[in-house]
Amino acid sequence: MSSSYSNYTNSPCAACKFLRRKCTSDCVFAPYFPPEEPTKFANVHRIFGASNVSKILHEVAPHQREDAVNSLAYEAEARLKDPVYGCVGAISVLQRQVLRLQRELEETNADLMRYASCLGGETTSAYGGRRG
Repeated sequence: MSSSYSNYTNSPCAACKFLRRKCTSDCVFAPYFPPEEPTKFANVHRIFGASNVSKILHEVAPHQREDAVNSLAYEAEARLKDPVYGCVGAISVLQRQVLRLQRELEETNADLMRYASCLGGETTSAYGGRRG
């Protein structure tokens, strides 16, 4: 878990504080939404709703809950930045960037091969002098 709730027994978790309710020792949100990260829950709540997040956390195995919350938080933040495409938009931009860089690498390798073939089998020494 990202943080131990036992450290915050006097302070409600970010979810309970946001929802203005009493935070109990069995609060499903407390381990994943610590009080010092209020925007994390606010974003997740705005996109998915507290009820849906609670249902997800109860359906997911306890050892996978932190990953689920991190995933929800990432998607919520991406959805707030790009309401239409969310994280799919970010993934698409990154995929286009990878394709562009792959093409650039192929072109650079082709230039390197042309340069090597122009040398015509000549090799250079470590000091820059040609050996033939």
